[in-house]
Amino acid sequence: MTLTTRGSYPGINPKAVRFMAELGYDLCTHASKSLDQVGGEFDAVVTMDCGDNCPWVPAKRREDWNLPDPKHMDDAGYRAVRDDIGTRVRRLLENV
Repeated sequence: MTLTTRGSYPGINPKAVRFMAELGYDLCTHASKSLDQVGGEFDAVVTMDCGDNCPWVPAKRREDWNLPDPKHMDDAGYRAVRDDIGTRVRRLLENV
C-alpha cells in the first residue's frame, strides 16, 4: 500500500517537511496531487475533520479523523499531531 498526500488544496507545508525529517522521511521527494488528478477506488480514504464538506472519493473504507490543524502550532504541538497521525495510520494499516 502506498501512502500519498492528496487533497482539495494540495501542497506540503514546510513545517511538515522538517518534522517528518526527524523521523527519517524526506517529504521533498513527494508531490501532492489534487483530487482531480486521482482516479479509481482506494482501500481506504481518510479525511481530516472536514465532515460533510469533504469531496467524495470512492473507497472500501472511509474514516474522518477529528484532528486539530497543526499549521500554526508550536513545535511540541506539531509533533504531537504528527505522532497521533502516525499511530492512527499504523492502526489503519493493521485493519485494511
